[in-house]
Amino acid sequence: MFYDPAHGHGLPHNPFKALVSPRPIGWISTRDAQGGANLAPYSFFNAINETPPMVMFSSGSRKIGTDERKDSVANIRATGAFCINMVSYALRDAMNVTCAHYPQGVDEFEKAGLAKAQGKIVDVPYVRDAPAVMECTLHDIITLPGDQDLVLGLVVGIHIDDAHIKDGLLDVTSYQPLARLGYKDYAAIKEVFSLDRPKA
Repeated sequence: MFYDPAHGHGLPHNPFKALVSPRPIGWISTRDAQGGANLAPYSFFNAINETPPMVMFSSGSRKIGTDERKDSVANIRATGAFCINMVSYALRDAMNVTCAHYPQGVDEFEKAGLAKAQGKIVDVPYVRDAPAVMECTLHDIITLPGDQDLVLGLVVGIHIDDAHIKDGLLDVTSYQPLARLGYKDYAAIKEVFSLDRPKA
């Protein structure tokens, strides 16, 4: 099939996000200007630079079914900081709880029964049991078409649970990071393989 996104796909559900998969999940924790904590997962997320390390995520500006703006981006605008918690297979249900569009001021850590730890560099809580966490400061927010916000962050601190470092390498199969597919589907990374880069 071929379709022009501007004119529709003719399928029961939009295939676009299923095509661009798997996508890593950035489980973004923030603190609002009053000190309240917020936690929400984003699958339009990735690393964008190695030196210095930088990440990005994008978010629709408003919560589904309400006229209230998304908390994550509003909090980052207010404080200039956030954390990215990597989602393990063991944390899948807790992550799913934090997908809901709760009213402003609701602490998703509490809703999901998650313990907090405090960032060492940024004044933001993170998921204590996450296998890895990146502390970030805001680099820029870019408005995209469709009233989407693209958040660019500079990684200023990285936490890795020592249990997931094997022979000096991060072993992702030891915590099985979740990836977002299309529709309601997810995947967990359980197997990896290596390829040597060929010489030119």
